[in-house]
Amino acid sequence: MSTYTAINLVKRPSGSIGPELFEVVEKTVPQLEDGQFLVKQTHMSLDPAMLGWMSPDTKSYIPPVELGDVMRSSGVGKVVESRNPDFAEGDQVMGMFGWQEYALSDGKGVNKVDSNLDPEMVLSVFALPGLTATQGLYGEGDPKPGETLVVSGAAGSVGSIVGQLAKADGLKVIGVVGSDEKADWIVNELGFDGAINYKTDDIGAKLNELAKDGIDLYFENTGGPIQHRVFERMNAHGRIVVCGMISDYTAKQPSAGPNWMNIIRKRLTIKGFTMPDHRHKTPQLLEKITPYVQKGQIKYRSHILEGLESAMTGLNLFFTGENKGKLIVKL
Repeated sequence: MSTYTAINLVKRPSGSIGPELFEVVEKTVPQLEDGQFLVKQTHMSLDPAMLGWMSPDTKSYIPPVELGDVMRSSGVGKVVESRNPDFAEGDQVMGMFGWQEYALSDGKGVNKVDSNLDPEMVLSVFALPGLTATQGLYGEGDPKPGETLVVSGAAGSVGSIVGQLAKADGLKVIGVVGSDEKADWIVNELGFDGAINYKTDDIGAKLNELAKDGIDLYFENTGGPIQHRVFERMNAHGRIVVCGMISDYTAKQPSAGPNWMNIIRKRLTIKGFTMPDHRHKTPQLLEKITPYVQKGQIKYRSHILEGLESAMTGLNLFFTGENKGKLIVKL
């Protein structure tokens, strides 16, 4: 019988993410039962949330990946065999297929994707990054034209879309990034009003320069020193949307947060959110973001890794900041 390659999580991370946490295994291609179909995955998404999924934290918003199970991830693929009337051979589909070449499904959580759409574009815009950006900005942030938005991780897959959506809606947008190349990209390619390189710039001084009238909305993806400097400059009735804290995902001791006094003085609203709570809104979120894409207001770039096993080292790019655009594994 035919076999395929899968990668299981076998150890919890305690620092860097590498092959020592995983096991490459060969599995037998399954026989289909009624209602099932088989997907050959072509492109697999790597996302910062995976760092949390590997932890042993059972109180998180989603259960951790069990040791010995296939590592969790979303991806795009083609249906190669089907005994499900809703999915035909040749359909392009998107779902949580995991770190494996083939995935068996009964259709739950799997969506058809227009076969004319590039899988890289699907994973960069219409999958988790675009859904997260759209829900986070509009569902949690309540942006208004003329306001000033600061977004951390601004060159990342979520942050870059948040900034572009806000800019298209008439906000002033300042992005925080980790290199001069990324700063140049978000300003000169994506149209952000300004950029801060947190590794080399005086964050407070740059915020004073770029956000002279204060900050109305902060979209938090990373944590770290920028969080404190933004918090100090929030305007009254400002909103902070906490989407990610990549700087603390594998830290043994989380960094200290800002003093809460400003929450009272400025009457701030701080909201944490995760996409699993809003999966049922996917059709509405896609309906919201699609016109921006059609008008050419959403640009993206993909960082492609070749081969399934590249995922085992690829996650470290989130820590180093070396990824340029949406991180995708091409199988």
